[in-house]
Amino acid sequence: MAWLIIIISLIVLWVASLCKIFHGSFSATKATFLNDGRVFRTRNVLLVIAHPDDESMFFTPAINYLISRGHNIYILCLSTGNADGMGNIRKEELFLASAILKIPHQQVKILDHPDLQDGFGKVWDWNLVARFIEDEICAHAIDSIITFDDYGVSGHCNHRDVHRGVQKLLHDFSERHLEAWELVSTSIFRKYSGPVDIWLSKLFHWSFPSRQLHCLLNEDPSKTYAAMAQHRSQWVWFRKLFVSFSSYSYVNTLKRIQ
Repeated sequence: MAWLIIIISLIVLWVASLCKIFHGSFSATKATFLNDGRVFRTRNVLLVIAHPDDESMFFTPAINYLISRGHNIYILCLSTGNADGMGNIRKEELFLASAILKIPHQQVKILDHPDLQDGFGKVWDWNLVARFIEDEICAHAIDSIITFDDYGVSGHCNHRDVHRGVQKLLHDFSERHLEAWELVSTSIFRKYSGPVDIWLSKLFHWSFPSRQLHCLLNEDPSKTYAAMAQHRSQWVWFRKLFVSFSSYSYVNTLKRIQ
């Protein structure tokens, strides 16, 4: 009987969380993220990722938020994800996923540099990463960056090196007015709590100054599934489960990189 009550309670909480997503977000966050409080202006935002499919697995709440509010998103993918010899296929899959997310083909750049190859144990040069990011900033008048935090969600070394490359860039060009935001990695419990994590994210949000951390709800979670499904070479059963149960499909907590 106790187990039945627990299961029913979890189902009710899951449904309530989905209702929260479909019927409204955190109003304060919606009003302030990438908004200086004065007249609205379109931002040019660079999403820096390590592999094709990172954008769909981890960043769709932020992407949907920004696109729906008229901002321009550019994607810099630092590798083709060629660890299994499918780099060319995965490049095309990223373009297809980006179309689902309403990011134009010409605003997606995928690198295939010999020193930036996909794989555990492949150490990336932070200076090289910073240089490629700087090139994109100059080419598209980028004023905001979104990327992984120091743990990189899954602990993948490539994700972590992307973060350190962004930090290197910010350190070297501290005089430039450039905002950078990192996707906060969560515990294993929160990571697989699905939409329920929106409540925990809100509690976490209250512990930081309002303009240093923002929680963005995914206003269209079905788009996450549709975008990830374009990565057919990666669309195996455990990634289908991940997209369904991962909190990153429903909410992104972004923290300002100082």
